[in-house]
Amino acid sequence: MKSVRPGLKICANSTENYKQSTKSNQSHTRNETTYKKPKNPFSSMNRIPSGILGLDPLIEGGLPEGRSFLVSGATGTGKSIFCNQFIYNGIMQYKQPGVYVTLDERPNLLREDMLSFGWDLRKAEDDNMLEMIDGSIAKLGLPSDEEYSMQAGFDLDKLLLEIMRAVRRIGAKRLVIDSIPALGFNYENANEVRKAILKISFMLERTGVTSLLVSEVNEGENVFGKYGVEEYVVDGVFVLHYLGLGSQSNRTLHIRKLRATHHSEELHPIEIGTKGITIKTMQSSFGNV
Repeated sequence: MKSVRPGLKICANSTENYKQSTKSNQSHTRNETTYKKPKNPFSSMNRIPSGILGLDPLIEGGLPEGRSFLVSGATGTGKSIFCNQFIYNGIMQYKQPGVYVTLDERPNLLREDMLSFGWDLRKAEDDNMLEMIDGSIAKLGLPSDEEYSMQAGFDLDKLLLEIMRAVRRIGAKRLVIDSIPALGFNYENANEVRKAILKISFMLERTGVTSLLVSEVNEGENVFGKYGVEEYVVDGVFVLHYLGLGSQSNRTLHIRKLRATHHSEELHPIEIGTKGITIKTMQSSFGNV
């Protein structure tokens, strides 16, 4: 019987190791050259939490940062609550200072109303996290008792300048203008109002704040802004509805438009409770019916 030389055994093992190594390298090479699907270009977009309970899961986690959005609805739909919740929760939960420009309601009444939800706007102002700009009295040609306000006689350019100063003073990240229709009190025709809205939109884009603009419409009308231009110059439109039937009433939210975002297109019930607005789904509201 012939004996096997040790050298051949070593060579056989080396050959087997070589085959395994080659196979591994080939597999590794195939993995490296496997085609990878490009990422969604909007997936890395900075977003900020809205502060509205139940809204963020419907809009990919939050609002695109530095954009402007329209909050539209008839009287009693919850527009002011929606906007104050955006500002106040931004301050308290996310440490983002805010500016609230009121062109309709007087600031002292707004502060009183929001206390019913536990939102102490005055304390936020004292902590230098909120500035309220009073433009309501100026339209009447009267002086305001507020620390930050427009002088008697409404002037859009002066208002925009005051907004920019307020944003710089506290490093604001959020802003609300409530409301756009109030601008129409001092313009003779709709074209002048449209120019004013375009100017506001351009200014807000330059400041980099995330903004909510409020507009009023009549319930049942298929429009989203009083002047027919608001919805085109903003990056998103949130429409609030109110439906009263006998002793029952229902409020709903519809996200009509939200650029760079895969958003829900369903009608979502709204509940207004002790902590503000909560956005729900039809399933959660009527699942047991």
